Parts: sequence; C-alpha cells; structure tokens
Amino acid sequence: MTDATAKSDTELAKEVLPYEQARDELIQVVQKLETGGTTLEESLSLWERGEQLAAICQQWLDGARARLAAANPTDAESTAG
Repeated sequence: MTDATAKSDTELAKEVLPYEQARDELIQVVQKLETGGTTLEESLSLWERGEQLAAICQQWLDGARARLAAANPTDAESTAG
C-alpha cells in the first residue's frame, strides 16, 4: 500500500456519509467522468472521489450483509455453500 492509498483510507475513515448520499454523489461523479470536458487534474480528482465514495458504499453494504447474517444465521450458512 502506498502513502497516497493510506492517506485516502485515513481520510475515508474520518468521513461518515449515509449510504444514499454516498451513492448519489458517486452517480454524479460517474456522470461527470462519462460526459468528459474536464481537465486531466479534474478527472483525476473526480476519479479519486469516486473511489472514496465506492469504498463508503461498500462499507455500508458489508455492514448490512453482516447484520442480516447475524439476524438469520441459517440463511447465511445455506447461501455460503
């Protein structure tokens, strides 16, 4: 892991966004990147922000999956195999 990645992870840990807000912002970032018309620097910043937002969404989804598995362990065992 590089210093830049570690820094992003640290920044990410400090940022708490609701899942829906992170998802909506991620959609906007992807649309801006797909549309183009930005400078290289702006595109890189958008890409980095998108990576952060995707990680936030993934953390929420992983947490939700863990809560569902804890609430119904029999379903978790049957889908794992």
